[in-house]
Amino acid sequence: MLTAPEPQTQLMAMVLTMQALGQGKSAHVLLCGPAADIALKDAPDSATAAQPPKGMSPQGLMQMVMAKPNTKVEVCAIYLPGKGATAEVLLDGVTVADPGTMAAAIMAPNARVASY
Repeated sequence: MLTAPEPQTQLMAMVLTMQALGQGKSAHVLLCGPAADIALKDAPDSATAAQPPKGMSPQGLMQMVMAKPNTKVEVCAIYLPGKGATAEVLLDGVTVADPGTMAAAIMAPNARVASY
């Protein structure tokens, strides 16, 4: 779960997600609040600006995460209504989370939840 508005925190969340995928894990990323802006086609500069030390952006690394098998990236169900927008504003492959399904996923006995 990523809610932090800071690009550095957003990027680090994606770095750790990528590392987990590299270790054979699956990832289900839930973006809420300002962090969900990284899922927008017309994302703010903070989501697309390169960050040190490798010159990656939160959105760029999120898209790399999405290209890996066993991954899912979703925005919280209240994000788009709160912006007065529809799913057309999201990057291809990003969907809107169903609250019941997400609750079941995070409450599953084998689930590990990291929140930033």
